Amino acid sequence: MIADPRQLPLPPQIDSDPKAIEMLRVWASGGEQLVLLNSNIWDDPANWGVMLVDLAKHIANAYAHSGQYNYISALDRLRQGLDAEWTSPTDSPTGV
Repeated sequence: MIADPRQLPLPPQIDSDPKAIEMLRVWASGGEQLVLLNSNIWDDPANWGVMLVDLAKHIANAYAHSGQYNYISALDRLRQGLDAEWTSPTDSPTGV
């Protein structure tokens, strides 16, 4: 089967972990952000906060690895974007 170039490859580690579960998918389409999430993973929404901070660190690592930013600058810039969106939202998410 030929992989869809619009999709990221699956991590190979999930094949050997029967408890692996997809938590979130985010797509850009038509100038919008489309989100699918598995809200049944955790009882406490604080766990999503931990995941989001971990995700931010992965993003900063990716920018540092590419040479575009160093890790701290990338993380600071990401935080600036979060703060700006939190203070003055550019959209109102809908759906579940």
